[in-house]
Amino acid sequence: MTDSREKALDLARGAVDARLAACAQVGGPVASVYWWEGATETAQEWQVVFKTASARYDELEAHLKGAHDYETPEIIATPVVRGSAEYLAWVTQETTAP
Repeated sequence: MTDSREKALDLARGAVDARLAACAQVGGPVASVYWWEGATETAQEWQVVFKTASARYDELEAHLKGAHDYETPEIIATPVVRGSAEYLAWVTQETTAP
């Protein structure tokens, strides 16, 4: 999540350009309600979903932490239980370090 569409697109482009993600999708705006520094906050944010191979996760996380302007950006991994063999092969191929 980030606080503008432009920042979300920059994060997406940066990860894809670095071959840390095969694809990134930007969605939003979404309303986020969260606890931060002793108070409930509400913000409009844009979510970026990155498609990467598990072998590239650590590098993607490090890249996002360095590129993001939030003190604690939301970076989570969701396991893929199933997917088409062709798509998953494409993700692996596109995230193989050059």
